[in-house]
Amino acid sequence: MSAKPWIIAMACAVGLASCGETLGEQLIYGAGAGAAGAVVTDGDVATGAVVGAAANAAYCQANPGACRNP
Repeated sequence: MSAKPWIIAMACAVGLASCGETLGEQLIYGAGAGAAGAVVTDGDVATGAVVGAAANAAYCQANPGACRNP
């Protein structure tokens, strides 16, 4: 079994689990997760970073407190 699916799954989980306290942190964490996912899947890193940043910010803004520790 290839490790690639597990790496992709972990990158996605980390991206979803790291909202951050501010919009800037959300963008940075999402960009990092998106870029990592693009590297693993041999995609365009810049596109992955942009999509990851937008997706993480959208998720975290729509679900405030979903990723915060109690």
